[in-house]
Amino acid sequence: MELNTALSEVAAVLFDMDGTLVDSDAAVERAWRAWAGDNGLDPDSVVAIAQGVPAVNTVRRLRPDWDGERVRAEALRQLDRECHDLADVVPTTGAHQVLATVARLGLPWAVVTSADTRLATARLGKAGIAAPLLVTIDDVTEGKPDPQGYLIAAQRLGVAPARCLVVEDTDAGVAAGRAAGATVAAVKGRPADVPLTDLGQLAVLLAHTHVNA
Repeated sequence: MELNTALSEVAAVLFDMDGTLVDSDAAVERAWRAWAGDNGLDPDSVVAIAQGVPAVNTVRRLRPDWDGERVRAEALRQLDRECHDLADVVPTTGAHQVLATVARLGLPWAVVTSADTRLATARLGKAGIAAPLLVTIDDVTEGKPDPQGYLIAAQRLGVAPARCLVVEDTDAGVAAGRAAGATVAAVKGRPADVPLTDLGQLAVLLAHTHVNA
């Protein structure tokens, strides 16, 4: 299906949060570099692994020798660390523009994130974004790249996953969107159905292609 046709049939938009709607990259990196230092691990490797996946998955992968209780405790500690580091958290380029366009087109939308509800609420609030539907790691049993979060969001919005546009910035997120059966747009050079330079570009594409534009 060609791009214009795919976008014209979009009936809902499901946004990732970190790195997509909210520029929290520096805060995320600081938090995981600190955790790497606490645990004697290479910071660059930890940061690369942590992108776009739940904290508990990252801790479990990096410390397979820890039992489940310790993994969960460390993940919660890490999320708490991130909640207290919001100094340079801002909306990404074009975030408010695309949200205004989605609202004008009458498209329902949601945020689907690997953060927990407390962290997601804090970061979205700092960026001035009020999500009508928020699906976090607290709502799923499997995080990205599993599609569960996107499938839950589609169901709650009452839209078939195939008519949803997932907007992502990581390989794990793109994989989750594709596994859900959605059309996937991505920034940061991630391979996707709709490659984007920023969300402002997506606003223009939706406005030009959607049937209600």
